[in-house]
Amino acid sequence: MLAIRHAEERGLANFGWLESRHTFSFGHYYDPRFMGFGPLRVINEDRVQPGQGFDTHGHRDMEIISYVLDGALEHKDSMGTGSVIRPGDVQRMSAGTGVRHSEFNASDSDPVHFLQIWILPEEKGLAPSYEQRTFAAEEKNGKLRLVGSRDGREGSVTIHRDVDLYAALLEDGETLGHAFANGRNGWVQIARGSVLLNGNQLYPGDGVAIDGRAEITLTGTSAAEVLLFDMG
Repeated sequence: MLAIRHAEERGLANFGWLESRHTFSFGHYYDPRFMGFGPLRVINEDRVQPGQGFDTHGHRDMEIISYVLDGALEHKDSMGTGSVIRPGDVQRMSAGTGVRHSEFNASDSDPVHFLQIWILPEEKGLAPSYEQRTFAAEEKNGKLRLVGSRDGREGSVTIHRDVDLYAALLEDGETLGHAFANGRNGWVQIARGSVLLNGNQLYPGDGVAIDGRAEITLTGTSAAEVLLFDMG
């Protein structure tokens, strides 16, 4: 089964300094039909204006992944970690027993555009931790590059859940495939550009739940960036 979640159907929060599109219920947006998919709980597409951001706030028992598409996102947390996340970077923060952090646009002149992804961990009460890796465009051109996994293999960030997260860059007409092992489900999120997924035309912000399907094929119909979640 393929179930398409069209970009324009997502929840919207617009505070002036922040425009956020919610694939699943989040904050003031609630739809009982869209509470997540498997262990995937949140996909927010955020655009933050220059010099603005999220003041210090807390999280518990959640794997939080930040994936920057344009601009730069500055991160500081109560573990003493501070970094700037740029396109090509993947940051994973395990909130575990509790973390407080802030996220701000690192630029005073340019907006930052990023995806904030929450995954339910395999167990509660993990020790808080943080990890960040950079994946060059060459590693993702025309192929699925593993950027997050339960065991941190192939240089990916470690996700405390049986989830393989891939990123791919596709040119117009370029095709790749992915097979799901028996009993595993998937989610595909179109970060930018447009693709065909098993013949279904998808555009920026669209997402697709993949349940009980053995294999998918993605074909770029314009220059595209895609995230694929393979989940146990």
